[in-house]
Amino acid sequence: MAKAEQIKALINSYLKKDDEQFVTVALQVAANEAKKGHGALANEIRSLIDQRNRSPVSVVSISGDLADLVQEVSPSADVTSLVVSEGLRSRIQRVVKEYFQSDKLAKHGMENRRKVLLSGPPGTGKTLTAAVLAHQTGLPLYVIQVDRLITKYLGETGAKLRQIFALIRKSPGVYLFDEFDAIGAQRGLESDVGEMRRILSALLQFIEADDSRSILVAATNNIDALDVALFRRFDDILRYAKPDKTEIEALIKNRLGVFSGKFKMNPVVNAAHGLSHAEVTQACDDSIKETILTDRPSVTQKLLLQMLAERKSVYST
Repeated sequence: MAKAEQIKALINSYLKKDDEQFVTVALQVAANEAKKGHGALANEIRSLIDQRNRSPVSVVSISGDLADLVQEVSPSADVTSLVVSEGLRSRIQRVVKEYFQSDKLAKHGMENRRKVLLSGPPGTGKTLTAAVLAHQTGLPLYVIQVDRLITKYLGETGAKLRQIFALIRKSPGVYLFDEFDAIGAQRGLESDVGEMRRILSALLQFIEADDSRSILVAATNNIDALDVALFRRFDDILRYAKPDKTEIEALIKNRLGVFSGKFKMNPVVNAAHGLSHAEVTQACDDSIKETILTDRPSVTQKLLLQMLAERKSVYST
């Protein structure tokens, strides 16, 4: 059976609604049971976790067209899972605070910030921020399939945008436009065509006219590619960067959880420097998996350094 500390950790993570910590502890329980020879029980626990990890992703069934453009995703990310600078965290929390006090602001002729542009390298927490906003506000999270917006048929993309913004007005939620530069690129570029200029003009109008209760989140890896006219349509622009050493240490400790071993952190942090949040997280997850499969109680420094080196090897020539 599970140790007393593990049972307490499970209860504590449940009360805090910390899904990631709950899963981490549950996996450790499964590993311990397997080590004791209780293979059937260990497999049953892992099977239950696998079912939980298959987050239900249901397509919004407003119309046939929207079914291909919008997906509703069940947000489970709490703010504690987002490792960013305190300044950035404060600005994210401000969006939530203003959302819950929008009526108070409205009495003074002010609007809560609802349109947020996120920029930064891949894997630095932009998509996770949208999930956190949805989780904290209690709103559903809708992901716009931007790549499916662009079509070769004249006028079709504009019509799809109109449908999406009608949905935004009708169904309050957090709407994430990922890879936003695909439709928000600067006008006047050599590769620009008349249809794309019309799409951007329509997008500017839709964003500016939107007065719904929804929160619009646009994410881009290349803010320099965006048309400058877009910037004033957003209430806030948040810039993300790869984690510094303090953030790397916090990220590793949070991710390893009960699998964290007793080792010096400095060599690990130095080895992880230059990687994105997502890459550090993946290295931690790989280490946890290997630890479970080898029936070890915790992740070792050597193992984590190996997994980080594998992530960095992608960039070597």
